[in-house]
Amino acid sequence: MAGGSGRRRALVAAGVAAVGAGLALVGAVLLRAYVLRAPAVPRLWARRGATAAFGAGERLELKEALRGAIKIPTVSISPEDLNTTAMAEFGNYIRKVFPAVFSSEFIQHETVGEYSHLFTVQGSNPQMMPYMLLAHMDVVPAPPEGWEFPPFSAAEHEGFIYGRGTLDNKNSAIGILQALEFLLRRNYRPQRSFYIGIGHDEEVFGRKGAMEMAALLEARGVKLCFLLDEGSAILDGIVTGVKKPVAVIAITEKGSITLNFTVEKEPGHSSFPPKETSIGILAAAMTRLEQNPLRNLFGHGPELMTMEHLASEFTFPLNLIMSNLWLFSPIVSRVLAWKPSTNALIRTTTAVTMFNAGVKLNVIPSSAKATVNFRIHSAEKATEVLETVRNIIADDRVKIDVVEAFDPLPTSPWDDQSFGVHIFQRTILDTFPDVDSVVPGTCIGNTDSRHFTNVTNAIYRFNPLLLSSDDLPRIHGLNERISVEAYEKQVEFLFQLIQNCDTEELPEPHTSSHEL
Repeated sequence: MAGGSGRRRALVAAGVAAVGAGLALVGAVLLRAYVLRAPAVPRLWARRGATAAFGAGERLELKEALRGAIKIPTVSISPEDLNTTAMAEFGNYIRKVFPAVFSSEFIQHETVGEYSHLFTVQGSNPQMMPYMLLAHMDVVPAPPEGWEFPPFSAAEHEGFIYGRGTLDNKNSAIGILQALEFLLRRNYRPQRSFYIGIGHDEEVFGRKGAMEMAALLEARGVKLCFLLDEGSAILDGIVTGVKKPVAVIAITEKGSITLNFTVEKEPGHSSFPPKETSIGILAAAMTRLEQNPLRNLFGHGPELMTMEHLASEFTFPLNLIMSNLWLFSPIVSRVLAWKPSTNALIRTTTAVTMFNAGVKLNVIPSSAKATVNFRIHSAEKATEVLETVRNIIADDRVKIDVVEAFDPLPTSPWDDQSFGVHIFQRTILDTFPDVDSVVPGTCIGNTDSRHFTNVTNAIYRFNPLLLSSDDLPRIHGLNERISVEAYEKQVEFLFQLIQNCDTEELPEPHTSSHEL
């Protein structure tokens, strides 16, 4: 009897302990979700509401300036295949459309790499560290098939301007110059100097444009307090579980490695084929690559910061989960892997982009070739990816050659001492009244900004546009377009950003600041 009662007491005690532990766990989850907040950049300025006020004439002017630029087919196909005639025309066009910019006594203009443009805007206070705004004029090819309107017509329909480059990236190139033009007309001279760079070959690695501009600045001893380029945006309805638009500023971008795979065997007649052909061997190798994705690295890059900063904005029960990634991270990482758009944030991705083999229907080809592009997660290096790929292929008959490779960019500062981050936050909150959250993120593509790491460690990628899920496939795809209202907001953002950058010192955080 005594032994039985002892066992019962032990079981009761264990049960009480388990319940206590469970309640403690629930308490910790709720505490982190509703009381504690992830570290965030404090809001230093109160939201001011309306900022720039453009008149009807200026709104028409900015719209037509963009439309005129879209009509110029500045297509880049490869580093050796650029529409240089159109790029020269673009240079003449901006001279005509932005006369105040090109005639200002404190703005120096240079042509770099034959077709890119570098502007040096001399501020009145040389003690203030300069910054840079970066964009590009070149666009990817746009065959007209499948477009609602010709891709270089800049057709206006139901409040949208259609055309290649409306989102990537003539909107930024023209928008920056338009904002500066409007400021100059108001007799504005900035206190802080800044640079404007407009590249002509961003879509084909930027070696003649951005790379040469960066080398020029470095040779002159220029150091920037920050650089702002394309790369992310204000996401509306894209982040599942978050109702309001979210401004995501990319603080790094993925690296890239492109590999060629080749298999060579004796050719022959299809009537007596060998057990394995060059095509079969290479196809099997490509299948192994696709069926064995590289490791899930959620929690090892800025994607963790994104989720933590957004935790309180998620609806129930996602707010509980995102506030407690110490507990739910394995589940979240698996869920993110389901969709291609979020899977790209958590691992190095594999994309078989080209496959070539065969010369005739009854001839077994002597060789088969494939090209694969890997976009490298910020926690990995190109050499690691190459070694992993060799292990996955595990076939000496498959020859692997590196076409090009570069590592992910360093992560830019995101803290309460980051001047650029505070200026972006202030300008976003004033320009976009529906946005409450400004969070760090990762750019899964590549931009010209990667060439500027020797002149600044604070590189940010953000296009001040409101994008919905319907907009994303239009970038590099069919029916690329921008709403006239969205473009007006972009120019307003840039107009205000230049003025906000004249801030010399950051104020102390408000004690009641809303954490972002």
